[in-house]
Amino acid sequence: MTEFATWPTTRDALIDVQVQLAAAKPVPWQPGPELLAIGGCFVCFERGPAGPGQPGDRAWAGAALVRHGALAAEAVVEGAASAGYEAGLLALREGPLLEAAVRALPAPPDVLLVDATGRDHPRRAGLALHLGAVLGIPTVGITHRPLLAVGPGPGTEAGASSPLTLDGEIVANWLRARPGTRPIAVHAAWRTTPDVALAVAKAALGSARTPYPLREARRVAREARASA
Repeated sequence: MTEFATWPTTRDALIDVQVQLAAAKPVPWQPGPELLAIGGCFVCFERGPAGPGQPGDRAWAGAALVRHGALAAEAVVEGAASAGYEAGLLALREGPLLEAAVRALPAPPDVLLVDATGRDHPRRAGLALHLGAVLGIPTVGITHRPLLAVGPGPGTEAGASSPLTLDGEIVANWLRARPGTRPIAVHAAWRTTPDVALAVAKAALGSARTPYPLREARRVAREARASA
């Protein structure tokens, strides 16, 4: 959507855009019968003193594209954080970097996994949702824990899930990727419902706790940092 084609550069401007994003009504996305090209993106920052992060921190954003369960493409871009870290305002710090990494892939994915929340957010518009609006790609957020949503843990078997709610609305799901591991939070984001987001995450799991496209994006970003 063209009104979300650029990234805000101030806290107040981002909050205004998040309110607009939460109120937007894009056409819900449904995967078709063909196999999906699933993307993932992840950003890491230079190692330094413990803290929330500062503007200008050196950063590496990785993106990966998986087709038929195999890595089809990867990309990495180096840059700098546009802002320090502040909960609920991650787009200021990471948004442009992640956009650049995804656009560096040779082809856009059908759906994109993002290391961030979506509707589980104070204004219902986390970075995973915002990035999808900027790119024009359906997105799913994948995090280790919810931001605000709450709900009981899933069963112990692989593939078990349970809802996470915020103010009575299901905005995400817990997903147990493998027995004996902690569940991940799977977030509805741009053009995806909680059920569709969960189905995409399950399809992308692979053999580890983190879905394969996101794991490959994390790998390429961290390798670029290590070699810098």
